[in-house]
Amino acid sequence: MQSREQILTMLTTILVDEFEVDAEAITPEAKLYEELDLDSIDAVDLVIKLQQLTGKKIQPDEFKSVRTVNDVINAIEGLVKD
Repeated sequence: MQSREQILTMLTTILVDEFEVDAEAITPEAKLYEELDLDSIDAVDLVIKLQQLTGKKIQPDEFKSVRTVNDVINAIEGLVKD
C-alpha cells in the first residue's frame, strides 16, 4: 500500500519527466488544466502511465471528475485499495 506522499512523489515524477511540468508548481491543490497546463490528451497519457505504475485498470469515467493533483491522488488511492 502506498501512502499519499508516495503517490504524490510518483505523480510529481511523471508530471516533470513526461509533461515537463515545473516540479515547484505541483501541489495537492494545483489544478491540472489551468495551472499545470495539461490538456485532455495529456490526461489520457497520464492515465496510461498511472495504469502501468499501479498495474490497475483505470476507467476513463473515474478520471473525468479529476481536476487537481489531490483528485489524482484520491483516484490512485482508491484503485490501490481494491
